[in-house]
Amino acid sequence: MAEHSNYSTAPAAGAALDLQSDCGSCFGLCCAALPFAASVDFAIDKAAGQPCHNLQQDFRCVIHTSLRQKGFRGCTVYDCFGAGQKVSNITYKGRDWRQAPETAGQMFNVFPVMRQLHELLWYLREALALASSAPIHLELTSALETTVKLTELPPEALLELDVSAHRGNVNELLLRTSELARAAASRQLKLSPKGRKKFGRGADLIGAKLKGADLRCANLRGAFLIAADLSYSDLRSADLIGADFRDTNLRGANLTDCIFLTQSQLNAAQGDAKTQLPPGLLHPAHWTAV
Repeated sequence: MAEHSNYSTAPAAGAALDLQSDCGSCFGLCCAALPFAASVDFAIDKAAGQPCHNLQQDFRCVIHTSLRQKGFRGCTVYDCFGAGQKVSNITYKGRDWRQAPETAGQMFNVFPVMRQLHELLWYLREALALASSAPIHLELTSALETTVKLTELPPEALLELDVSAHRGNVNELLLRTSELARAAASRQLKLSPKGRKKFGRGADLIGAKLKGADLRCANLRGAFLIAADLSYSDLRSADLIGADFRDTNLRGANLTDCIFLTQSQLNAAQGDAKTQLPPGLLHPAHWTAV
Protein backbone atom coordinates (compact mmCIF):
# COMPACT_ATOMS: atom_id res chain seq x y z
CA MET A 1 0.00 0.00 0.00
CA ALA A 2 1.50 3.36 -1.00
CA GLU A 3 2.51 5.69 1.81
CA HIS A 4 1.07 9.17 1.73
CA SER A 5 1.07 12.35 3.77
CA ASN A 6 -1.44 15.16 4.11
CA TYR A 7 1.17 17.39 5.69
CA SER A 8 3.19 20.05 3.94
CA THR A 9 6.91 20.37 4.57
CA ALA A 10 6.55 24.02 5.56
CA PRO A 11 6.50 24.90 9.27
CA ALA A 12 3.01 24.97 10.71
CA ALA A 13 1.53 28.44 10.95
CA GLY A 14 1.65 29.52 14.57
CA ALA A 15 4.31 26.92 15.33
CA ALA A 16 5.95 29.28 17.81
CA LEU A 17 2.80 29.43 19.88
CA ASP A 18 3.15 27.74 23.26
CA LEU A 19 0.32 25.22 23.05
CA GLN A 20 1.75 22.47 25.22
CA SER A 21 1.08 22.22 28.93
CA ASP A 22 3.92 23.36 31.18
CA CYS A 23 2.75 22.61 34.71
CA GLY A 24 5.94 24.03 36.19
CA SER A 25 5.02 27.48 34.83
CA CYS A 26 1.40 27.43 36.00
CA PHE A 27 -0.36 28.30 39.25
CA GLY A 28 -1.95 24.85 39.47
CA LEU A 29 -5.06 26.17 37.75
CA CYS A 30 -6.46 22.84 36.56
CA CYS A 31 -5.96 21.52 40.12
CA ALA A 32 -7.90 24.41 41.63
CA ALA A 33 -10.30 25.87 39.07
CA LEU A 34 -11.90 22.70 37.72
CA PRO A 35 -14.39 20.37 39.46
CA PHE A 36 -14.29 16.60 39.42
CA ALA A 37 -16.43 13.83 40.85
CA ALA A 38 -15.43 10.58 42.52
CA SER A 39 -15.33 7.97 39.74
CA VAL A 40 -12.97 5.65 37.91
CA ASP A 41 -11.08 8.80 36.91
CA PHE A 42 -10.93 10.57 40.28
CA ALA A 43 -10.63 9.19 43.80
CA ILE A 44 -12.56 12.05 45.41
CA ASP A 45 -15.11 14.79 44.80
CA LYS A 46 -13.78 18.32 44.32
CA ALA A 47 -15.79 21.47 43.72
CA ALA A 48 -14.80 24.13 41.18
CA GLY A 49 -12.57 26.73 42.79
CA GLN A 50 -11.50 24.39 45.57
CA PRO A 51 -7.79 23.49 45.39
CA CYS A 52 -7.13 19.75 45.29
CA HIS A 53 -5.69 18.47 48.57
CA ASN A 54 -2.73 17.11 46.58
CA LEU A 55 -1.74 20.61 45.42
CA GLN A 56 1.27 21.91 47.34
CA GLN A 57 2.14 25.50 48.18
CA ASP A 58 4.53 25.65 45.22
CA PHE A 59 1.65 24.53 42.91
CA ARG A 60 3.20 21.11 42.39
CA CYS A 61 1.22 17.88 42.78
CA VAL A 62 2.43 15.74 45.66
CA ILE A 63 1.40 12.54 43.86
CA HIS A 64 2.34 13.60 40.33
CA THR A 65 4.41 10.48 39.66
CA SER A 66 1.71 8.10 40.93
CA LEU A 67 -1.56 9.72 39.86
CA ARG A 68 -2.94 6.63 38.13
CA GLN A 69 -2.01 4.36 41.01
CA LYS A 70 -3.69 6.74 43.48
CA GLY A 71 -6.96 6.86 41.53
CA PHE A 72 -6.45 10.14 39.66
CA ARG A 73 -6.03 8.94 36.10
CA GLY A 74 -8.29 11.81 34.94
CA CYS A 75 -5.45 14.17 35.80
CA THR A 76 -3.10 12.29 33.47
CA VAL A 77 -5.56 12.65 30.59
CA TYR A 78 -6.32 16.36 30.89
CA ASP A 79 -4.43 18.82 28.68
CA CYS A 80 -4.86 22.58 28.89
CA PHE A 81 -3.03 23.24 25.57
CA GLY A 82 -0.78 25.71 27.38
CA ALA A 83 -3.64 27.83 28.72
CA GLY A 84 -2.45 27.42 32.30
CA GLN A 85 0.89 29.12 31.85
CA LYS A 86 -0.68 31.74 29.57
CA VAL A 87 -3.19 32.80 32.23
CA SER A 88 -0.58 32.59 34.99
CA ASN A 89 2.25 34.50 33.33
CA ILE A 90 0.61 36.69 30.69
CA THR A 91 -2.99 37.41 31.66
CA TYR A 92 -2.13 37.83 35.37
CA LYS A 93 1.51 38.81 34.86
CA GLY A 94 2.93 36.20 37.23
CA ARG A 95 0.83 37.20 40.26
CA ASP A 96 -0.65 34.01 41.66
CA TRP A 97 -3.99 33.53 43.39
CA ARG A 98 -2.38 32.74 46.72
CA GLN A 99 -0.42 35.99 46.72
CA ALA A 100 -3.53 37.86 45.62
CA PRO A 101 -6.55 35.86 46.85
CA GLU A 102 -8.92 38.54 45.56
CA THR A 103 -8.03 37.44 42.01
CA ALA A 104 -8.67 33.73 42.61
CA GLY A 105 -12.33 33.59 41.56
CA GLN A 106 -11.78 35.61 38.42
CA MET A 107 -8.63 33.70 37.49
CA PHE A 108 -10.39 30.37 37.91
CA ASN A 109 -13.17 31.54 35.57
CA VAL A 110 -10.74 32.92 32.99
CA PHE A 111 -8.79 29.67 32.79
CA PRO A 112 -11.45 27.51 31.03
CA VAL A 113 -12.10 30.34 28.55
CA MET A 114 -8.39 30.49 27.71
CA ARG A 115 -8.26 26.72 27.47
CA GLN A 116 -10.95 26.72 24.78
CA LEU A 117 -9.11 29.39 22.81
CA HIS A 118 -5.83 27.49 23.00
CA GLU A 119 -7.52 24.31 21.85
CA LEU A 120 -8.81 26.18 18.80
CA LEU A 121 -5.28 27.46 18.14
CA TRP A 122 -4.05 23.87 18.21
CA TYR A 123 -6.56 22.80 15.57
CA LEU A 124 -6.02 25.88 13.42
CA ARG A 125 -2.28 25.40 13.45
CA GLU A 126 -2.71 21.79 12.32
CA ALA A 127 -5.21 22.83 9.64
CA LEU A 128 -2.72 25.30 8.20
CA ALA A 129 -0.02 22.61 8.12
CA LEU A 130 -2.11 20.47 5.79
CA ALA A 131 -1.14 20.93 2.14
CA SER A 132 -4.71 20.10 1.12
CA SER A 133 -6.10 23.12 3.00
CA ALA A 134 -4.39 25.58 0.64
CA PRO A 135 -7.71 26.80 -0.85
CA ILE A 136 -8.77 28.17 2.54
CA HIS A 137 -5.38 29.19 3.96
CA LEU A 138 -6.35 32.88 4.04
CA GLU A 139 -9.47 32.16 6.07
CA LEU A 140 -7.60 29.84 8.40
CA THR A 141 -4.81 32.37 8.89
CA SER A 142 -7.34 35.09 9.67
CA ALA A 143 -9.06 32.82 12.21
CA LEU A 144 -5.71 31.99 13.80
CA GLU A 145 -4.73 35.65 14.09
CA THR A 146 -8.13 36.57 15.54
CA THR A 147 -7.91 33.79 18.10
CA VAL A 148 -4.40 34.83 19.14
CA LYS A 149 -5.66 38.38 19.72
CA LEU A 150 -8.51 37.04 21.84
CA THR A 151 -6.05 35.20 24.10
CA GLU A 152 -4.32 38.55 24.73
CA LEU A 153 -7.45 40.23 26.10
CA PRO A 154 -7.53 41.35 29.75
CA PRO A 155 -9.42 39.13 32.24
CA GLU A 156 -12.62 41.19 32.22
CA ALA A 157 -12.86 41.04 28.41
CA LEU A 158 -12.14 37.31 28.34
CA LEU A 159 -15.06 36.70 30.68
CA GLU A 160 -17.35 38.72 28.40
CA LEU A 161 -16.24 36.82 25.30
CA ASP A 162 -18.79 34.68 23.44
CA VAL A 163 -16.49 31.69 23.09
CA SER A 164 -19.26 29.45 21.73
CA ALA A 165 -19.89 31.79 18.79
CA HIS A 166 -16.19 32.04 17.98
CA ARG A 167 -15.80 28.28 18.31
CA GLY A 168 -18.69 27.77 15.91
CA ASN A 169 -17.03 29.97 13.29
CA VAL A 170 -13.72 28.13 13.64
CA ASN A 171 -15.41 24.75 13.54
CA GLU A 172 -16.89 25.58 10.15
CA LEU A 173 -13.37 26.13 8.83
CA LEU A 174 -12.11 22.94 10.49
CA LEU A 175 -14.92 20.97 8.87
CA ARG A 176 -14.01 22.36 5.45
CA THR A 177 -10.37 21.51 6.19
CA SER A 178 -11.37 17.96 7.02
CA GLU A 179 -13.38 17.55 3.83
CA LEU A 180 -10.51 18.83 1.71
CA ALA A 181 -7.92 16.65 3.46
CA ARG A 182 -9.97 13.46 3.37
CA ALA A 183 -10.96 13.98 -0.27
CA ALA A 184 -7.32 14.52 -1.27
CA ALA A 185 -6.18 11.44 0.63
CA SER A 186 -9.00 9.35 -0.86
CA ARG A 187 -7.91 10.32 -4.36
CA GLN A 188 -4.28 9.59 -3.58
CA LEU A 189 -5.13 6.20 -2.09
CA LYS A 190 -7.66 5.53 -4.87
CA LEU A 191 -10.30 4.62 -2.32
CA SER A 192 -13.69 3.74 -3.68
CA PRO A 193 -16.71 4.88 -1.64
CA LYS A 194 -18.48 1.67 -2.60
CA GLY A 195 -18.80 -0.66 0.34
CA ARG A 196 -17.06 1.73 2.75
CA LYS A 197 -18.98 2.28 5.98
CA LYS A 198 -19.90 5.89 6.70
CA PHE A 199 -20.08 7.32 10.19
CA GLY A 200 -22.00 10.45 11.12
CA ARG A 201 -20.80 13.03 13.60
CA GLY A 202 -21.10 11.67 17.14
CA ALA A 203 -21.45 8.06 15.99
CA ASP A 204 -22.14 5.63 18.83
CA LEU A 205 -19.27 3.14 18.61
CA ILE A 206 -19.00 2.36 22.30
CA GLY A 207 -17.43 -1.07 22.65
CA ALA A 208 -17.38 -1.54 18.86
CA LYS A 209 -15.35 -4.44 17.49
CA LEU A 210 -13.24 -2.77 14.82
CA LYS A 211 -10.01 -4.70 15.08
CA GLY A 212 -8.05 -4.41 11.84
CA ALA A 213 -10.75 -2.21 10.28
CA ASP A 214 -9.99 -0.04 7.26
CA LEU A 215 -11.00 3.39 8.56
CA ARG A 216 -8.85 5.46 6.24
CA CYS A 217 -10.37 8.90 5.57
CA ALA A 218 -13.34 8.10 7.83
CA ASN A 219 -15.34 10.88 9.45
CA LEU A 220 -15.16 10.05 13.16
CA ARG A 221 -15.76 13.58 14.42
CA GLY A 222 -17.13 13.39 17.96
CA ALA A 223 -17.52 9.62 17.77
CA PHE A 224 -18.05 7.73 21.02
CA LEU A 225 -15.31 5.12 20.89
CA ILE A 226 -15.26 4.30 24.59
CA ALA A 227 -13.75 0.84 25.14
CA ALA A 228 -13.90 0.14 21.38
CA ASP A 229 -11.37 -2.26 19.88
CA LEU A 230 -9.45 -0.40 17.17
CA SER A 231 -6.34 -2.53 17.49
CA TYR A 232 -4.42 -2.87 14.22
CA SER A 233 -6.97 -0.66 12.45
CA ASP A 234 -5.92 1.78 9.74
CA LEU A 235 -6.97 5.32 10.70
CA ARG A 236 -4.78 7.26 8.31
CA SER A 237 -6.38 10.54 7.24
CA ALA A 238 -9.43 9.88 9.45
CA ASP A 239 -10.95 12.96 11.13
CA LEU A 240 -10.78 12.33 14.87
CA ILE A 241 -11.67 15.75 16.25
CA GLY A 242 -13.52 15.36 19.53
CA ALA A 243 -13.63 11.56 19.36
CA ASP A 244 -13.95 9.98 22.81
CA PHE A 245 -11.05 7.54 23.17
CA ARG A 246 -11.52 6.57 26.81
CA ASP A 247 -10.14 3.03 27.17
CA THR A 248 -10.12 2.60 23.39
CA ASN A 249 -7.74 -0.15 22.30
CA LEU A 250 -5.29 1.42 19.84
CA ARG A 251 -2.63 -1.26 20.08
CA GLY A 252 -0.91 -1.65 16.73
CA ALA A 253 -3.22 0.90 15.09
CA ASN A 254 -1.95 3.23 12.36
CA LEU A 255 -2.92 6.82 13.13
CA THR A 256 -0.33 8.34 10.80
CA ASP A 257 -1.73 11.43 9.07
CA CYS A 258 -5.03 11.27 10.97
CA ILE A 259 -6.62 14.69 11.38
CA PHE A 260 -7.09 16.71 14.58
CA LEU A 261 -5.93 14.08 17.05
CA THR A 262 -4.72 15.47 20.40
CA GLN A 263 -2.41 14.19 23.10
CA SER A 264 -5.31 14.20 25.55
CA GLN A 265 -7.21 11.71 23.41
CA LEU A 266 -4.19 9.42 23.30
CA ASN A 267 -3.72 9.73 27.06
CA ALA A 268 -7.26 8.44 27.55
CA ALA A 269 -6.70 5.41 25.30
CA GLN A 270 -4.75 2.17 25.53
CA GLY A 271 -1.92 1.50 23.10
CA ASP A 272 1.54 0.08 22.68
CA ALA A 273 4.88 0.67 21.00
CA LYS A 274 3.41 -0.55 17.69
CA THR A 275 0.79 2.20 17.63
CA GLN A 276 1.83 4.62 14.88
CA LEU A 277 1.20 8.29 15.68
CA PRO A 278 1.27 11.59 13.76
CA PRO A 279 4.28 13.89 14.18
CA GLY A 280 4.35 15.84 17.44
CA LEU A 281 2.32 13.35 19.49
CA LEU A 282 3.84 10.96 22.03
CA HIS A 283 3.14 7.46 23.29
CA PRO A 284 1.69 7.96 26.80
CA ALA A 285 3.73 6.56 29.69
CA HIS A 286 1.00 4.10 30.69
CA TRP A 287 0.93 2.39 27.26
CA THR A 288 2.55 -1.02 27.09
CA ALA A 289 6.01 -1.33 25.63
CA VAL A 290 5.14 -4.33 23.45
